[in-house]
Amino acid sequence: MFIDEAVIFVKGGDGGNGCVSFRREKYVPHGGPDGGDGGKGGDVILRVSNKIDTLLDLTSRIKHIAESGVHGKGSTRKGKDGKDLLIDLPQGTIVKDKESGRILKDMSTVGESIVIARGGRGGRGNKQFATSTNQAPRNAEKGKPGEERWLILELKLLADVGFIGMPNAGKSTLLSRISAARPKIAEYPFTTLQPQLGIVESEDYKRFVVADIPGLIEGAHGGTGLGDKFLRHIERTKLLVHLLDISPCAKIDPSDAYHIVRNELKQFNPQLAEKKEIIVANKIDLLDPESCNEHIKMLEEKISKSVCPVSTATGKNIRTLIHLMASALHEIQSGA
Repeated sequence: MFIDEAVIFVKGGDGGNGCVSFRREKYVPHGGPDGGDGGKGGDVILRVSNKIDTLLDLTSRIKHIAESGVHGKGSTRKGKDGKDLLIDLPQGTIVKDKESGRILKDMSTVGESIVIARGGRGGRGNKQFATSTNQAPRNAEKGKPGEERWLILELKLLADVGFIGMPNAGKSTLLSRISAARPKIAEYPFTTLQPQLGIVESEDYKRFVVADIPGLIEGAHGGTGLGDKFLRHIERTKLLVHLLDISPCAKIDPSDAYHIVRNELKQFNPQLAEKKEIIVANKIDLLDPESCNEHIKMLEEKISKSVCPVSTATGKNIRTLIHLMASALHEIQSGA
C-alpha cells in the first residue's frame, strides 16, 4: 500500500535525576557527598533510508519516544544515557512542524539525518554542589524533560518525468510500455489510485525515473474526483509528459482536456505550469490513418504547441517519445 502522508508525535527521552548520597566507608570518618549525575535522555533522529518507499510503517504507530536517561547513583556513579531513537523515512520526505506548518527539513538524500527532538539533560548529583562553605549539600537536580513535538510527514516522489492527463488518457499503459512497472489498467476512470514509478532506459543506456500520477479532472484543486493530493509528487520532476486522448471515443475534446489539466496545475502551484512539457496525442490507432495527420495538426493549432502522436496500445512512436524525453532531460540538466 502506498502511503504518502503521516502525522506522528516525537519526544526525546527525559534526563535522569541527580543523586543525593554521602560516602559511608570504613576508615573514612568524614565522608562527603558522592551523588552521581543523571544520564542524558536519548534523541529522536530522522534518517533517510533507501530500503523503504512509503510512510506506511509510521501510520501504525503514532508516538515515538526515545529512552530516558538513568538516575545517578552513589559513589559518583553517573546514570546511563538513554538510547537514541532512529526513525527511517523514504527518500523525498518533507518534515513539517504541525503547530506552525513550518518546513523543518527536506529529506532528499539517502543517509541524511536530523535530530528532530533532543533528549533532556541529566540532573546534577549533590557532589556537584559541594563548596568550601557547603561541604554536605543535600540537594540534587532533576533531569530535564526531552523535547517533544507533532510532525507532519509528506512524501514527494523523486522522479525525473511526471505523466499527467485526464483519466483514461493512457498514462498507465504508457508506463507499462516503457518500463517494467505493471500498474493497474482498465477501461474505466481512476484505475490509478496512487502514484506509480518506473525506470526507463534510453538508446544511449541512460536511465531516468518516470511517475504516473492519478488522473486529474476539472475542479481537482477543490477536491473533485481524487482531488489534487497527488500533485505534490510532480513538484520535484524536471519534465512533464501530458497525455491527451485523441480517439473518437474521447469524452472530452483533447484541446479542452489540455487546458483543463493545465488550469488545475496552475491552481495547485503556478510553478508546475512553468515546467518543460511534452504533449502526447495517444490512441492514434483508433483514428483513420488518412485523417490522423489532420487531427494532429488541428490539435496543434488549437493549443499552439507541437504534439507527439503515439499509440500506447500498439507501441507506435513509443521509441520516438522516449528519445524526446531523454533529449528534453539532457537539455534541462545542461541548462540549455
